Order: sequence, then structure tokens, then C-alpha cells
Amino acid sequence: MTDSDLPAAMGKVARRELTHHGFTRLDQFDGASARELLAIHGVGPKAVRILREHLEQEGRSLAP
Repeated sequence: MTDSDLPAAMGKVARRELTHHGFTRLDQFDGASARELLAIHGVGPKAVRILREHLEQEGRSLAP
């Protein structure tokens, strides 16, 4: 498995699908929008909320 720092609280399917789409680290979400992420099968509002929370803790955010 790749070196990933995606939050485990997001769930296995969301993490797997994000990894499949090239998102393996939190710093890769700069410029990504919630709409773009929600379009990925297996990534729902809960996963995006958890991702936002973790990004905010690092001083990052999703694109508007």
C-alpha cells in the first residue's frame, strides 16, 4: 500500500477510491473542490466533512 495520511475515520471505501484517483496525502487536496471529490464513487458528504476537518487542522482547505 502507498504511504498515505488520509484519515482512517473516512472509511475504507472512500480512502481506497481517493487513492485510486491519485489522492494519497492531505497535501494533494489543495485546489480540489468538494464537488470534485463527491463525484468520485464511494466518497460521500461524511468523507468530505472529515477530510475538511483534517485539512483545517493543518491550515489547509478545499477549493471553493
